[in-house]
Amino acid sequence: MARYIDEILQPGERVLYSTNAHWIFYLPAILAWIVALGLFAVSGQSGVYSVTILCLFGSGLITLAAMYWAVRGWFHRFTTETDVTNLRVVHKTGFIKRRTFEMALDKVESVDVNQSILGRILNYGDVTINGVGEGRETIRTIASPLAFRSSITTR
Repeated sequence: MARYIDEILQPGERVLYSTNAHWIFYLPAILAWIVALGLFAVSGQSGVYSVTILCLFGSGLITLAAMYWAVRGWFHRFTTETDVTNLRVVHKTGFIKRRTFEMALDKVESVDVNQSILGRILNYGDVTINGVGEGRETIRTIASPLAFRSSITTR
């Protein structure tokens, strides 16, 4: 399956910068896997049959939740593209229900970056692009938001 940006490039247009949703979308799955493995380990150490069964059951349920969150995070990252070309900014989300946002670089008035403390440590954040006469668009939880902003503002 080709990338969305490759399908919509105009003649003479080239991709300058690409980014994606940050891996932080996998955090619920990672935490659930840790809890599931912990419960599984406790079930092996327990000498009481009912505690062992309860831990195994809980581990199984949490494993199912972890698998769901992992697939959901992967699908979100797989179906999200954010690119800067020499002519415009393009952001696409979704697979069947697709939502795209495009803004010509000469219509960009300002680019704002919002990062939490964890976002600064792990290098992710929200980027708001303010356009001249075209409104405002916020791209949430992207990787390397400062590099993304720089690729838009430096021409």
